[in-house]
Amino acid sequence: MSAFSWNLPYAWPRKPLLAANVVATSQPLAAQAGLAMLAAGGNAVDAILATAITLTLVEPVSNGIGSDAYAIVWDGTQLHGLNASGRSPAGWTPEFFAGQSGVPVRGWNSVSVPGCVSAWRVLSERFGKLPFEKLFERAIGYGREGFLVSPTIAGQWAAQANELKVQPGFAEAFLPGGKIPAVGERFRFADHAATLEKIAATRGDAFYSGELAEKLAAHAKANGAVMTLADLAAHRTDWVDTLTMDYRGYTVHELPPNGQGIVALIALGILEHFDVASLPVDSPDSVHLQIEAVKLAFADALAYVADIDHMPFAPKQMLDRAYLASRAKLIDMKKAQPFAAGTPPKGGTVYLTAADASGMMVSLIQSNFMGFGSGVVVPGTGISLQNRGATFVLKEGHPNRVGPKKRPYQTIIPAFVTKDGKPVMSFGVMGGTMQPQGHTQVMVRIADYGQNPQAASDGPRFRWVKGLDVSIEPGFPPATLEALKQRGHNLVTVNDYNQFGSAQMIWKMDGGYFAASDPRRDGQAVGF
Repeated sequence: MSAFSWNLPYAWPRKPLLAANVVATSQPLAAQAGLAMLAAGGNAVDAILATAITLTLVEPVSNGIGSDAYAIVWDGTQLHGLNASGRSPAGWTPEFFAGQSGVPVRGWNSVSVPGCVSAWRVLSERFGKLPFEKLFERAIGYGREGFLVSPTIAGQWAAQANELKVQPGFAEAFLPGGKIPAVGERFRFADHAATLEKIAATRGDAFYSGELAEKLAAHAKANGAVMTLADLAAHRTDWVDTLTMDYRGYTVHELPPNGQGIVALIALGILEHFDVASLPVDSPDSVHLQIEAVKLAFADALAYVADIDHMPFAPKQMLDRAYLASRAKLIDMKKAQPFAAGTPPKGGTVYLTAADASGMMVSLIQSNFMGFGSGVVVPGTGISLQNRGATFVLKEGHPNRVGPKKRPYQTIIPAFVTKDGKPVMSFGVMGGTMQPQGHTQVMVRIADYGQNPQAASDGPRFRWVKGLDVSIEPGFPPATLEALKQRGHNLVTVNDYNQFGSAQMIWKMDGGYFAASDPRRDGQAVGF
């Protein structure tokens, strides 16, 4: 018996995929690269890595070789969490940024050490079946032979290029012939392919301590940045336990900080104190309640979440049940409120998921940030670099204050759901600060309203922006929008192509999986 309704009630339903081996992500060429690994005898980790590597090429508007990454792996018996995000250069003291209003959002001085190459390596070493080099074949082929740029990717490219064309290496890499690639145009990136070949041949060593590392450090120095060979060589990944929140009989798993997955867990822990299912789906009361829970969650996260070694409260203290009950009491069902951080008791992005017939399931996210990231591309390498350092703050005493060898607050978060210790769903919703808001809304649709994963992906979303500002996606009833305004919500439009995120979900069924891909992107769920 299914745990959900098979109805697809929204205006743009995308049909789910039912299969024994599945991959879902935001770009069809990448999903099919992962599927090819499953067909070649690989497992879900091999599939997810081939997908991730291919995404750096075919969706450069969101990620690249210089991205960060996180993952949650169900190995058939238990969950494993991986934090492969990078740390700040040793030279990033507060004094280095003195006189600035914040850490730059573009350019070399927004770049922390990239971690996704290390994620590919350690995931393959621990769980993969296929040779590491094989995972790169499809991506290398697209780099050398080119791929046809899709309408969505072309639009996102065009939206960012004017701002980023001044960054070192960007125009040479991403404006061939001085132009933005048009829809349907073949884009080739031979430098990118050559770099993937070096990474494959050295299992990533070239990136952190070899030829590529030397080029990264030299380019940083030439552009007034302080990232060094020593910073790259010092990078390490961390295997971590997940943080959890029980919600309506499900256990939702997120990775601990420096990521913002705890926001979704706090919001769900607050919503647990309300009978959400008694409020009609997409009704004023339901949406208002979810918005207020998300705002309360962000109030604490923006005050306290940072590199876990620098947080004033342990994550489990922030998830204390009694504390969340007290936070829930602050919600006024008739009035929108700005919330301040509480005091717990002492004590921008691609998402991809894969599962195989053996029972292995993988939830992985890798991203630059703000689209193309820093805008920096190291000449002759195709390495576009994230700007994750931009999320540091300069405020003295703040746990996320910029400092040397420190992980910044990160927006990218993979998620997983279990029930009674058994796997239920691997999922994620990419899109900056939308991510934990999307996780919360997806879980409410599934756990409170019995929607299937595809319908939960299709349904309209809200995005809290700041204060009383909320962006509302088309699809909510007009009466809901009017009631939200009357309660004090300021409904705004956000100029962000990714403002409502993009979900990919795989739900475990008897004998196979239900895979859903968000219609907001080019995404595709594939399988056999």
